[in-house]
Amino acid sequence: MVSIAGRQGFFGRAGRSVALLCLVLMAGCATRASHPPAPRVAATSDYQYIIGPGDAVNVIVWRNGDLSTSVPVRPDGRITVPLVEDLVAMGKTPFALARDMEKALSKYIRDPVVTVVVTNFIGPFSEQIRVVGEAARPQALPYKQNMTLLDVMITVGGITDFADGNRATLLRASEGGKLYSVRLKDLLRRGDIGANVDVKPGDVLIIPQSWF
Repeated sequence: MVSIAGRQGFFGRAGRSVALLCLVLMAGCATRASHPPAPRVAATSDYQYIIGPGDAVNVIVWRNGDLSTSVPVRPDGRITVPLVEDLVAMGKTPFALARDMEKALSKYIRDPVVTVVVTNFIGPFSEQIRVVGEAARPQALPYKQNMTLLDVMITVGGITDFADGNRATLLRASEGGKLYSVRLKDLLRRGDIGANVDVKPGDVLIIPQSWF
């Protein structure tokens, strides 16, 4: 037989567990509600494209057509061109890669002049925009200068019928994972251009499912 004290202890512990669960849920709701709206202007004028795996680069060596070539950046972030093997390209600007190429080629030709042109843009993982949750086509997108939330949503095909668009959040990796609220429903379904905001390299857009 379970004593009265035992029953009181059990219900006391259960009550505390329920209360703790309620507090956690309330804190979660408060956290969602407390996200500040994303700033409308976030793009910077000094942005420079960073090369990533999957990009294609056109290497032009002035007066050395036999050394000029177009190559993909391998999954390990390196490229191989005539006379130069396994040169790191990932994480560099086209300008920086061209200077590294000149340094490598200087062992074989005199005063090489190299130009690097990116012809297929994917970018490093840290720079990509990721869209998860109730998007029509969740995916990772290469970042482009002055890219906005509307540009992102057009690319992913908008939101599903089950999305709670006005509860979407934007996680900004460049600010240490800070969360901002965005109003996708107002932007896409009501045409409220005031809900359009800039995105930044590395942003993650999280679109939750509606409770109803």
